[in-house]
Amino acid sequence: MATQLGEAKSLTELVISWEALPEDFQLEDEPVKNTGQPILAGALRESLEISGFIQPQMLIVSNFALCATINGQSIAKAPDWVYVPSVNQVVSNRRSYTPNLEGDIPTMVMEFLSETEGGEYSVKRTYPPGKWFFYEQILQVPIYVIFEPDGGLLEFYQLGNQHYELKLPDENGRHWVESMGLFLGTWQGTKEARTGYWLRWWDEAGNLLPWAVEKIEQERQRAEQERQRAEQERQQKERLIAYLQSQGIDPNNLPPV
Repeated sequence: MATQLGEAKSLTELVISWEALPEDFQLEDEPVKNTGQPILAGALRESLEISGFIQPQMLIVSNFALCATINGQSIAKAPDWVYVPSVNQVVSNRRSYTPNLEGDIPTMVMEFLSETEGGEYSVKRTYPPGKWFFYEQILQVPIYVIFEPDGGLLEFYQLGNQHYELKLPDENGRHWVESMGLFLGTWQGTKEARTGYWLRWWDEAGNLLPWAVEKIEQERQRAEQERQRAEQERQQKERLIAYLQSQGIDPNNLPPV
């Protein structure tokens, strides 16, 4: 299956096709830019998993190759985080993913900025194309998120008229992701010995989707509240028994109401 992508002033017509990667294609095997990026990506998935959002047909991965064939040349880009709502076949050990051929186009891709420039804003269209151009014009991913962890800057771009448009957050500093039924925003705090800014999810009612450690703490607090309630009931019962006995009434032989 092939589609043509062209603009009025483009010098080169791009022919895009969705084909399986050749067996001898060498995927880039670059290390992550810093140790914080896997933690950021893992935290995004963790809260979705705990909340029961993730379904078997979904593909939610980090630093993972998205592929397309442009003018007969295979292209692979590995965003820091990607969400695909449905794949045609659940595969345990994917090495890459080609939209349309293997399932849905990703709903969202994310890139985490670091001190090393990684081409997140590159609109280079010649081989190999820049990330921005690849996500916007080739894959046509509806949402592109660029996050700067050190300063907490979240840039939320949405595809409109074949180009990404920067969207402003709501009054709570969050962005509504219609296809997921969730808000995406920034949060400041500590997890896994990392203190700083994080990307977090909120449900439609504005409730923060918790991480595992937060879920455990919530359950501990609920258990403590239940223990306190039971203790209060026990003390009230003891006071009532003591009062009845002071009045010469046997609490075990009360008249029927």
